[in-house]
Amino acid sequence: MATASVAFKSREDHRKQLELEEARKAGLAPAEVDEDGKEINPHIPQYMSSAPWYLNAERPSLKHQRKWKSDPNYTKSWYDRGAKIFQADKYRKGACENCGAMTHNVKLCMERPRKKGAKWTSMHIAPDEKIETFELDYDGKRDRWNGYDAASYARVIERYEARDEARRKYLKEQQLKKLEDKNNKENGEGNASDDDEDEDALKVDEAKVDESKQMDFAKVEKRVRTTGGGSTGTVRNLRIREDTAKYLLNLDVNSAYYDPKTRSMREDPLPDADPNEKFYGGDNQYRVSGQAMEFEQLNVHAWEAFEKGQDIHMQAAPSQAELLYKNYKIIKEKLKLQMKDAIMEKYGNVATDAKLPRELLMGQTERQVEYDRAGRVIKGLETSLPKSKYEEDVYINNHTSVWGSWWKDHQWGYKCCKQTIRNSYCTGAAGIEAAEAAADLMKANIDRKAASEETPVPAEEKRLATWGNDVPDDLLLDQKQLTEALKKEDERKKEEKDERKRKYNVRWNDEVTAEEMEAYRMKRIHHDDPMKEFLH
Repeated sequence: MATASVAFKSREDHRKQLELEEARKAGLAPAEVDEDGKEINPHIPQYMSSAPWYLNAERPSLKHQRKWKSDPNYTKSWYDRGAKIFQADKYRKGACENCGAMTHNVKLCMERPRKKGAKWTSMHIAPDEKIETFELDYDGKRDRWNGYDAASYARVIERYEARDEARRKYLKEQQLKKLEDKNNKENGEGNASDDDEDEDALKVDEAKVDESKQMDFAKVEKRVRTTGGGSTGTVRNLRIREDTAKYLLNLDVNSAYYDPKTRSMREDPLPDADPNEKFYGGDNQYRVSGQAMEFEQLNVHAWEAFEKGQDIHMQAAPSQAELLYKNYKIIKEKLKLQMKDAIMEKYGNVATDAKLPRELLMGQTERQVEYDRAGRVIKGLETSLPKSKYEEDVYINNHTSVWGSWWKDHQWGYKCCKQTIRNSYCTGAAGIEAAEAAADLMKANIDRKAASEETPVPAEEKRLATWGNDVPDDLLLDQKQLTEALKKEDERKKEEKDERKRKYNVRWNDEVTAEEMEAYRMKRIHHDDPMKEFLH
C-alpha cells in the first residue's frame, strides 16, 4: 500500500498543517512549492512513504490517497429531455437540411426524412434542442438512477388503478345484466337454479385439467458446491435412507428406467407384483393420485377463475380459493342431476320401465339354426327382406299398389288402376275397363278417318311480289314506268346517303302508283335476307 511522504510528530503539528492548507485554499497564505519551484496543487493527493500514526493499520484504507472532499464544480442536475430553446421562421445557414434545426446536421437528424428538406422549402422549421453539458463526479457518472423523476411512477400507479377500476365496473355491469335477464325470464323457462348463474365464471375447462398432469409439484432445486452461485442440482422425491433404493427393486436392465441425476423412476419397477404388497409403484403414481391431484385441480380452478374476472388467488387467500372450489363442485353436481332429470322427463327411462328379453339379458338363446355345407340357412332362422332407406308399402289415394308398378308406352303408372297420373285417385277395375274402351274407340275412329280420307286438293301457286306480298291476279305493270320508278328510287336512296344533295323545298306526292310501289318493294333491303350484303 502506498504511504504518505510526510510523517507528523504530534497531533499539534497535524492540526497546524490542516489550518495552513485551509488558508492556502482561501488565498490567505502563500502557496506551497516543491523542490523545483512548482506550486503544489492541494487537490492532487501526495503519496506518503509511511502510514501516519493516527491511521488504523489493521484495516485497509485508501481514503487518504484520493480526493474525498466534494468538488464545488460537480453537479447533480440532469438533462432537460425534449426541451426546445428557439423556433425559427425560415431556414438559417448551417442548419440541418432536413428539419432546419441549428443543433445538429443531416446525419444526426432524428426526424422523418422529408421529400424536400427545410433548406429548399423554408417551411415547418424544427425548433433548436437544448444542449447541456454537466461535469459529474465519480458517483454521478455511475448512478443508474441519476435524472430519474420519482413523480413519473405515480402515473404508472394511476394507469394500473384506472385499469382495475374499469375492470371492476365491467364485471359489475355484467352481473347486473345477468340479474335483469334472469328477472325478465318467465318462471320455469330455464332449468338452472337461482344460484347457478352466479357461479358461471368458476367453471373449469375439463380439457385444461388434463393438461395439468404434466406439472411437477415435487421438484426441489438445491444449489451445490457454491456459496454465491454456480451449478444447480435438482433433487426430487427424497427417500428415507433406511428404505431400499429404487434401482435395487428390480435388477433387470430392461425394467423401469432410473435417472440417477434426479433420483426418479417414473414407471413401476414391479408391474407384475401384488399391489397389496408393493410400497412403491413409480413416481407417476404419486403425481396422479391422492391429495396431489386434488391440489392440482384446486390450482387450475383458481387460475381459470382469475382469468374470468374473479378476485381469487391461491397463494394470497388459500382458504377462499378452497371454499370457492367446493362450492363449484356442488353446483356442478346439481347441474348434472338437473340435466339428467330433464333428459329422462323428455325421453323417458326405458331401462326402468321395460324389462329386457331373457336372451339379451343373459346373453344366450335356445333358438337352433341349421346350415348346409354352403352356409345357407336350412331352418331355424327366418330370413328378413332387405329394406331401403325409402318408405315402403305406403299407398296413397286408395291405391293398392305403389307408383311405378306398371309401365306402358314409356310411362310409369299404378298397376291397380293402370293410370299414369301420379296424384290420381284409384278407380280399380272399372277404371281399367273404361281406359281399354276409350283406347278401342280411339283406334276405331282413326281407322274410319283413314278409310274415308280423300286425296288433298293441290294448292294453287300464287304469284308473290318481290318480298312475299300478295299480288292481285289482274295486276298489270308497265315496264317503262317500272324502269323510271326504279331510277327514281335509286336517286332517293342516294339523297338519303348524301345530305348535301337534299334540297330545301321538298314536295311530297301522296299518290303512289303500282309501278312505284313495286320499285320500292324491289329496292327495299330485308333484314332477314342472307344476300342483303351483296345488294347495291
